[in-house]
Amino acid sequence: MTILANLTTKLAAALLAPLLFTACASVRVPAPPPATQLFSDAAFKPASEPVGAADLFTLSPAMRAYLNSPAFMSQVRLKGAQHGLVAALYQKGELKLEYESTRTRTAAETYDARVGNCLSLVVMTAAFARELGVPVTYQNVMVDHTWSRAGNLYFGSSHVNLVLTEAAPEFQRIYSNVRATLTIDFLRPKDSDDFITHPLEERDIVAMYLNNRAAEALAQERIDDAYWWAREAVSQNPGFVTGYNTLAVVYQRRGETALAERVFRAALDREPENTVVMHNLVPVLAALGKTDESNQIKARLAVIEPHPPFYYFNRGMTAMEKGDFEGARKLFAKEVKRAPYYHEFHFWLGIAHWRLGDGRSAHAELKLALDTSTTNASSQRYSAKLSQLKGGPSALTGKRLH
Repeated sequence: MTILANLTTKLAAALLAPLLFTACASVRVPAPPPATQLFSDAAFKPASEPVGAADLFTLSPAMRAYLNSPAFMSQVRLKGAQHGLVAALYQKGELKLEYESTRTRTAAETYDARVGNCLSLVVMTAAFARELGVPVTYQNVMVDHTWSRAGNLYFGSSHVNLVLTEAAPEFQRIYSNVRATLTIDFLRPKDSDDFITHPLEERDIVAMYLNNRAAEALAQERIDDAYWWAREAVSQNPGFVTGYNTLAVVYQRRGETALAERVFRAALDREPENTVVMHNLVPVLAALGKTDESNQIKARLAVIEPHPPFYYFNRGMTAMEKGDFEGARKLFAKEVKRAPYYHEFHFWLGIAHWRLGDGRSAHAELKLALDTSTTNASSQRYSAKLSQLKGGPSALTGKRLH
């Protein structure tokens, strides 16, 4: 069974498409039920960790010490608050921050660990900016869709960035509303200047953080923790549909199928064309014996989204298992074409090339897998495979590349 979840780290969150049915203009659509009616606290154990976002933007003592350090302040004096902040944090600065997508962290946790995913880095940068008095706005960047996976959980990720606005003196603001802005974009996609952006409120960022923590707990099979994080995401921002999807997936994992259906429907009430929710609702309806409706949604999805996430990849893996390496190579290549920044597709395309005796192409794809990797574990894996390839054919004797 495939379950689609949402994670805000890198690329876009969900495809939009027409719903199975439409209503006449004269029909009043009932208001969605309050979010609190969708919770079932008694079905879950208490969380094993504090759940919430009260300290999401809080600066730690170490962060305050760095902000007031001579090195930091010299950058601000030389380049202004906006550019000085970026220079101090990311341009060969003392922090040596790295991208790592395993966990979404608070501002203080990101600073302490020196690693973070896109959302974590946005939060930490915003925390510093706010302390400097620099106005911050957030943006959802509407880029092409890509997916990652953990077991049978498939994660669609949205790309966010932030804009720092020049903190102009009071007398200047009286005469002009135009102020210089600086966009900070981590893992900046190619040609992203041409992408449409959608403004986000801070509560959207908070809900994304909470939802990420829920999705990460799900990937680790910590179902009870996942529930409380997803519950908090929905409570904090009842308009954030991704939180409903994650909460419903939690119910589905716990075997609360009727509750899962109820929450998926609540999500569709708020965003009727969300194909991620529709995909997830199909097996839930089937499990509840609502076969006809399940099949209708499945048929509709086959029309509006005939090749869902990992469609070619899964077929490629089947071809690999059958020894059809040429067929697998073609299928993996199709996935790489539509998701060129996902490391696992490059890795398996490289394995298919190697099985076909094309060492040069295998090396190139494994290098791309390493370059696009977003976790330390996968980076180490791809580095090891590249080392095997560099050893030549004799080094691969008796060794498996997967």
